[in-house]
Amino acid sequence: MNRTLLLYLLSFLTLTVPACKQDNKQAREEFRQRQGVLQQQPEQPAPTETATLPEAPPDNTRTTPEAADAPAIPGDKVVGVKDGDTFEVLRNGQTITVRLLGIDTPEKKQAYGQRAKQFASDLAFGKQVRLIEHNKDRYGRTVGTIILPDGRSLNEELVREGYAWHYKAYSKDKKLENLEADARRFKRGLWQDPNPVAPWDFRKQKPKPVDNSKAAIPTGATTRRVYLCDSSGSAVYHFTQTCSVLKRCKAQVLTVTEAEAIRKHNRRADKTCSPN
Repeated sequence: MNRTLLLYLLSFLTLTVPACKQDNKQAREEFRQRQGVLQQQPEQPAPTETATLPEAPPDNTRTTPEAADAPAIPGDKVVGVKDGDTFEVLRNGQTITVRLLGIDTPEKKQAYGQRAKQFASDLAFGKQVRLIEHNKDRYGRTVGTIILPDGRSLNEELVREGYAWHYKAYSKDKKLENLEADARRFKRGLWQDPNPVAPWDFRKQKPKPVDNSKAAIPTGATTRRVYLCDSSGSAVYHFTQTCSVLKRCKAQVLTVTEAEAIRKHNRRADKTCSPN
């Protein structure tokens, strides 16, 4: 049995070895032919990849010729303080009178009137500010808001510290209303007084008439002629008819003795056109 298997294997090897040699020889021949064809063909450069770069965004930071030539807007400067809510502001080389919007500070002769003026002066006088115009009042003044260099509103600061009232007759500003309520609650500024008088009520009060019935009569007053404006708003008499103050009189001009002007009409001598 083993001998038969051995003879079979020898017969198989005898047949397959020449075939393998022939296959190998043929394979080598085909390889050489392919190599020759490749050597005859010109070399092609290897393709290179070109990176596609995104387009650069437009430069929006460059200054356009129009922007470069645009003139700077000059600021507003407070050059005068008439009282707590009225100022002289320099704008474009001209001085304009500014009345603060929505507030009313005490009059100069009222309690806290001078303090309100000083407080406003400390914050704004000589400072570069920003004026926000609202309108014009009947006196030709510019009504508006003054913004301080640090961004605060001067209108609001006066109310906040108790140096101004919220002018409710002309303003519905809720912030000013709340600032006044806080100032009242914490008794800041004028709210320290038990019964502060609103400036609009103070302006309505008429001064008490002067009782000159016992006033001393100057020498020659019984015969010297003087002139007075027959108006309840006038409190003086004049020595000449050409006095500039008397020319503004809208009522009748009376000619009386100086003694009558003093005793009967409760007038005092006008210092504007005084002969001395």
